[in-house]
Amino acid sequence: MSTTHDHPHDSAPVAARVRHVEALLEARGHLDPGEIDRRIDEFAAGGSPAHGAAIVARAWVDPNFRERLLADGNAAIAELGYSMGSALQDQKLTVMANGGDEHHVVVCTLCSCYPIALLGPSPGWYKSEAYRSRVVRDPRGVLREFGLELPGSTRITVWDASAESRYMVLPRRPAGTEEMGERELAGLVTRKGLIGTALV
Repeated sequence: MSTTHDHPHDSAPVAARVRHVEALLEARGHLDPGEIDRRIDEFAAGGSPAHGAAIVARAWVDPNFRERLLADGNAAIAELGYSMGSALQDQKLTVMANGGDEHHVVVCTLCSCYPIALLGPSPGWYKSEAYRSRVVRDPRGVLREFGLELPGSTRITVWDASAESRYMVLPRRPAGTEEMGERELAGLVTRKGLIGTALV
C-alpha cells in the first residue's frame, strides 16, 4: 500500500486565523456577517454525485476524454461544464483509474477535504475520525467493512486530499454494459464508487 500526503501539518491554527480575519473584515464593513457561510452553502448546494457519475460515464465511452481526464482533471471536467474552482480558492483535481490489479481510495486525514462540486456534500463516514485514521493504516480492512473484498494481489493506493488538491476515483466499467448509453452508465455510478469504497 502507498499513501499520497500533501496536507498542511495542522489545520486548527489556520482555521482560527481565518475566523479572525473574517471577523475583522465584517467589523470594517468589507464582508457581510455570514457571507462566507452563505457562499459555501451555495457552492455545496450545486454539487452532486451525479456530476462525478456523468464524468465517469463519459470516460467509459470516450477513450480520448479518459486520457485527458487522467492527465488534467480540471481541464477535462471543464469540457463538460464542471469546475473545481470556487470564489474562495482554486483546487486541483486528480483522477485515478482503478484497474484489474490496482484500486484507489480517497481520504482527508486531517479534516474532510473533498470535491463537493463533483460528489455533493461529503458523507458522515468520510468525515469521521475512524475512517480518516484507519483507511491509511488498514485500507483493506476498512474496505472490507464497506463490503468490498479485494483480492490479495490488488495494490491499494490511498490518496490524502488537501485544501489545494482533491481526488476522484474513476471506477472500472462493469462487464456487460457495452450496449448501455452514457445516461444509463452514469446511473450505475455511486458516490462510494467515486471515493473508492465500493465498486460499480
